[in-house]
Amino acid sequence: MSELAAVGDFCPNPECKHYGDVGSKTIIRYGKTRGGHQRFQCKTCKQTFNERKGSLFYQRKTDEKDIVECLALLAEGTRISSISRSKGIKEDTILSFLRQAAHHAEQVEAILLNDYQIRQVQIDGLWTYVGHKKRATNA
Repeated sequence: MSELAAVGDFCPNPECKHYGDVGSKTIIRYGKTRGGHQRFQCKTCKQTFNERKGSLFYQRKTDEKDIVECLALLAEGTRISSISRSKGIKEDTILSFLRQAAHHAEQVEAILLNDYQIRQVQIDGLWTYVGHKKRATNA
């Protein structure tokens, strides 16, 4: 079974001739961000990106742990207003976590199942909740 490609294994720039080419060896480590995350640069197109590119955590100031805990609490059936009060995170921010999580469902499920011992039924409830919120905000 082949392993999935990770950030830093290929260039994420669609205009680059090595876009998506995992074996090209054109990506180099390029320092760290202020938050301590690894940066990369494509030697061909010179675009830089960090290790969070393409993930639920990309361009987020909130700690990864807090984002995942909010999603776990939602999966448990905790109200957004309660999470907001207890964690000190705005309700709109928590809703944005939900919307972004919908785009990264497989990765989020793996984290919730492995690290937080959330059952599949609870995750199904979370995605139902996300779908309901998506319809409510579009109406």
